[in-house]
Amino acid sequence: MKKFVLPLILFLPAAIASAGVREVKIPKCHGIKLNSIISKELKKLPENDTLKVILTGKTYSFTPDKGIERTLWISNHDQDNPKSVGLMLENCSNVIIEGNDADFIFEGRMLPIAAVNVTNLSISGIHIDFTTPHIAQVEVIENQDGMITYRPAEWVDYEIRDGKFIHKGTGWEIQPSWGIPFEKETRHIVYRQGDIGLGTNNVTVLPDGLLRAPWNNPALIPGTVIAMRGWGRPTPGIFIDGCRDVNLTDVKVHYAEGMGLLAQNTENITLNRFGVCLRGDNDPRYFTTQADATHFSSCWGKITSIDGLYEGMMDDAINVHGTYLRISEVVDSTEVIARYMHGQSYGFEWGAPGETIQLIAPKTMEISSPEAEIASIQQLNDKEFRIKFSAPLNPQVEQGIENLTRTPEVEFCRNTIRNNRARGALFSTPRKTLCADNLFDHTSGSAILLCGDCNGWFETGACRDVTIRGNRFVNALTSQYQFTNAVISIYPEIPDLKSQTKFFHSGITITDNVFETFDSPILYAKSVDGLIFLNNTIIKTTAYPPYHPQKCPIFLEKVTAAQIQ
Repeated sequence: MKKFVLPLILFLPAAIASAGVREVKIPKCHGIKLNSIISKELKKLPENDTLKVILTGKTYSFTPDKGIERTLWISNHDQDNPKSVGLMLENCSNVIIEGNDADFIFEGRMLPIAAVNVTNLSISGIHIDFTTPHIAQVEVIENQDGMITYRPAEWVDYEIRDGKFIHKGTGWEIQPSWGIPFEKETRHIVYRQGDIGLGTNNVTVLPDGLLRAPWNNPALIPGTVIAMRGWGRPTPGIFIDGCRDVNLTDVKVHYAEGMGLLAQNTENITLNRFGVCLRGDNDPRYFTTQADATHFSSCWGKITSIDGLYEGMMDDAINVHGTYLRISEVVDSTEVIARYMHGQSYGFEWGAPGETIQLIAPKTMEISSPEAEIASIQQLNDKEFRIKFSAPLNPQVEQGIENLTRTPEVEFCRNTIRNNRARGALFSTPRKTLCADNLFDHTSGSAILLCGDCNGWFETGACRDVTIRGNRFVNALTSQYQFTNAVISIYPEIPDLKSQTKFFHSGITITDNVFETFDSPILYAKSVDGLIFLNNTIIKTTAYPPYHPQKCPIFLEKVTAAQIQ
């Protein structure tokens, strides 16, 4: 019998229980088996004990046909349910997953990792990637007379169908509609080329296998590398919903078709050395995710990101906000029907009885009611809620409602943000926010944005205590995007600023930062009560020609109690 024991130890998970911790070692296997083992172990785990999963294999493969099918409403993503989930953790507590640098490799369209209603979750040492990203990377070979010859990267699966460039993968295909061009050597996004049209129509296949198409863009010199994209963002790499006390350490998302990480309605999230990043300097790819690296919607407690690396993503490194509802019907002075407004943000829980709310006038972004509690809330459908307040508030149709309870403190420190589209860090929370000792290197748009918008994105809310300290900003603003008026842009969306009588943001301190910039605008601020800008160093570079329409280094619009030195 002994000669049969060794193979069983090698290929079956080993479980060791000690001092309230049950250890399970899982070797290389298909994702469905990994799910099954973890699920079974959780079901037999004694209450209050901890399950520690140790991955001993190097690669774990996941395919959509064997994924866990779930209907998941994910903030700021396409609501195309159901989703095929790779690793599904739900309705459990005290879980530790030690990846030991394991690769989770996905095919098709999948949500790699989802945690729903999980308390005390720790994941470390996992790399998330896809065999075929939904972004097609090509290199410009020749650009002459309005025609560009280009070569797709070797991993890109495509065909030319009726003259159209069709990018393909398991269960999906896309004709890319727009793209992001990168400088080949530096990996910076090409100057003033943040979003470009593509030559994916009337494509000719040349005898040497290269592709040629009508494509008039002189900025795309030979050697330029282009990430060709579609508009979809079905799922993030990691989805966290309704959880508490989540810690991700040394977890890397190398590709996701939506955001790298999307967390919503969750209390306390810590990211240690988290990365939405390439696989090192020799990675042939130039891109990572289709949207933000990390995004936090209606969370509370504290959000921490320390020593992270965020690069090559097609949007911001971090965005922290809540979601405004709009009142569609007034029942009486204490009760309303309110609805989600944005096409990618609906379906998920918005509030609970006992939580604090206030009303907002969208045109001026002024608070239009005292704070009150939610007495009751009923979700009527995917987009609408019946909300009863604890006190009369004189609600009106079209007013916004903000949930003040689901707002977090933020610590974003010692991170590197580089070579990405749009902006660097976005903060919209009234609680203490510290953005310190980060490197913002070629963020393309503004490095930091403090926004607030009850008119377009419907992302709350006003900042009350923000410290931006000891950061280094290198050649931001190489392209213009929404709200990118300066390297640091304090830009709430206020349609009727002239009629506003109460300031939106307050308590913002910007000190001891270094701005290395080729252009003029350093700081733009609108509707702020209390702004300090002191002891910052501005170094003029010659990296690119100045072009920004804002010529003043510091431009203040409806700002009071400002100290600028």
